[in-house]
Amino acid sequence: MDKLIDDELFSQIEKHLECSEQSWLLGAGISFDAKLPLMYPLTNKVKKDVKSSHNNLHEEIIAPLFEELPGSCHIEHILSHLGDYAALAERNKEKKTVINGREVELEVLEEAHNTILESISSVIRCGYVEGRDGMEDEEGTLSAPIVDIESHLEFIDALFNHASAGVHERRKTINIFTTNYDTLLEDALALNKVPYWDGFAGGAVAHRTQRYGEPAPTNGQRANLIKMHGSIDWFLCDKGYVWRVRDNDRYPKADRRVLIYPQATKYIATQQDPFSSQFDLFRKSLNSRQNNTLAVCGYSFGDDHINNEIEFALSKEENKTVLLAFLECKDDIPVCLKKWRSSNFGSRVIIASLRGLYVGDQGPFKRKDDDDYWWTFKGVISVLKNGCEV
Repeated sequence: MDKLIDDELFSQIEKHLECSEQSWLLGAGISFDAKLPLMYPLTNKVKKDVKSSHNNLHEEIIAPLFEELPGSCHIEHILSHLGDYAALAERNKEKKTVINGREVELEVLEEAHNTILESISSVIRCGYVEGRDGMEDEEGTLSAPIVDIESHLEFIDALFNHASAGVHERRKTINIFTTNYDTLLEDALALNKVPYWDGFAGGAVAHRTQRYGEPAPTNGQRANLIKMHGSIDWFLCDKGYVWRVRDNDRYPKADRRVLIYPQATKYIATQQDPFSSQFDLFRKSLNSRQNNTLAVCGYSFGDDHINNEIEFALSKEENKTVLLAFLECKDDIPVCLKKWRSSNFGSRVIIASLRGLYVGDQGPFKRKDDDDYWWTFKGVISVLKNGCEV
């Protein structure tokens, strides 16, 4: 393909990022530079912490669950599995189930579930970098966290103050969907003075007002922040209310548990389930008969629930949503993206990768001679600020 056509392909990316109707899907990869662990280092850290603090739970429940699941499983899979066992125990007249040949009471399953959630929350609050090649782990504490917000600040600044230049008046509210539990995106929005909505009403302590089926409000906010897997500052109290609570607050006084997806079936009444409403908003954002962009960064397409929503939307004949995925693709393209690239909507699947640009089943087209790091969070920030010029 000649250079003229190459340039046109890259300019199309800039046009998609200037689209007046757009959403972002951001995963764990965007928080790597913030000194927060990806899913597998997080899993290793949580296993180690739980074994240290609750050895019986680790040996009798958590370790056997890891043995039951494939070797590629991580801590969210364990939470799901615990939720399934809890649902079985809930239906059992004796409130028990069997794991690894041992009877386990529902109360113990709930304890294991909550212990994992608390461990995840602590790691995310403090920051953690797993040591490699003989290097020691870098670990923050509540009194001395190591979490760094700088890249998130740059991203929000680039998205709202650079990429929106000249289109701000006609651009709709940007939807930012994230699978991350940390609070860096909302903090970065606030520090950049970007008004946003996140489904809660209140201040530092807030209550969730969003209900399943309701659209996001149109109150002049520039961003909607939708946390698809919950947050370390979300809590569910014994009355079924979802609260956003500051670190170390001892109120509301009712028993509460950190709300991170997925949860055991009985924990959340359907009408109060924040996760179903979050996915409903995601589904609605993907269905558009107008020019619409879903930009993806830091997400490796490992969540079947999210992938199914994307595929279902893109496959609709009247849908004009374009998927623009910034993804490493060092060894191979994820299976679902391979399928989508060769489908009847493949021309609306664009991948900006280490190897170059893929458009549908064509590519890669090189932007530069050597490896291209525009797929990273910092690379995306550069594209938003400077376009696709190297």
